[in-house]
Amino acid sequence: MNRVAWALLLVAVTAVWGWACVLTKNAVEEYGVFAFLAVRFVLAVVVLAAFSTRHATRASWKIGGLIGIVLASAYLCMTWGLKYTSVSNSGLIIGLFVLFVPLVNRVVFGVRTQGVVWIGVGVSTVGLTLLMMGSQTSPNVGDFLSLLSSILFSLHIALLDRHARNYPAPALALAQLSCATVLFVAAWPVFDPVRLPTGDVWLALIVTGIFATAVAFYVQTAVQQRLPAVQTAVIIAMEPVFAIVFGCLLAGDRFNLVQGGGAVLMVSAVLVVELGPALTRVTRGP
Repeated sequence: MNRVAWALLLVAVTAVWGWACVLTKNAVEEYGVFAFLAVRFVLAVVVLAAFSTRHATRASWKIGGLIGIVLASAYLCMTWGLKYTSVSNSGLIIGLFVLFVPLVNRVVFGVRTQGVVWIGVGVSTVGLTLLMMGSQTSPNVGDFLSLLSSILFSLHIALLDRHARNYPAPALALAQLSCATVLFVAAWPVFDPVRLPTGDVWLALIVTGIFATAVAFYVQTAVQQRLPAVQTAVIIAMEPVFAIVFGCLLAGDRFNLVQGGGAVLMVSAVLVVELGPALTRVTRGP
């Protein structure tokens, strides 16, 4: 597939993540944060291991494990934050990584960002600002945890940008998820009762474990072998749009015209960063 196809596939992943936010919020209120994350990541590793183990090497396990610690921390903050804030607010605040990624990439790794990508970042940031201005709730501890999660996801994207091209995507994704799984399973009996999920929780676990984790992080790792970190961040910043849509449809969140304008700007940012260069090449010809 070409880069546009991969970009569109990543947009589809962000839609799954937006839906998963609603399912996760409902599930952790009943089942517990560590219990939910432990079972979710166990399912993800089982699915991914079926076709990824043969690609794994000692080097991929080592670097993937280190990246997995950051990923686990990001998911813990995000999932814990969902207990105290709305699905829409969580998605909006976590979406700020579109601003944090170029900063982290520049400060930590010294990576420069192209002008057209900064335009996309700017448009997306304005869109996120409008989305947040339209929110009807006051800041709380869940919002703070979501912000911390956003910073950690930014670091995760920057680390993948630096290392994803050096290892097979299935192996690196498996190592990340395996590390996170070990951490969550170890913490489960300390923080939550060890018991089987109920029917509704199982639905959330299957959707989030298989599609929003195993498939999603394989796709993200593969995409970051082809696209720079900031461009990936702009695409993933579509997740707040989907989080708001599913939050309104499934969780009773409210959506207004200001947030609608923000959503349009965020879609435009993806078009600027991903489709703009491709259309320019077509116009100019070979």
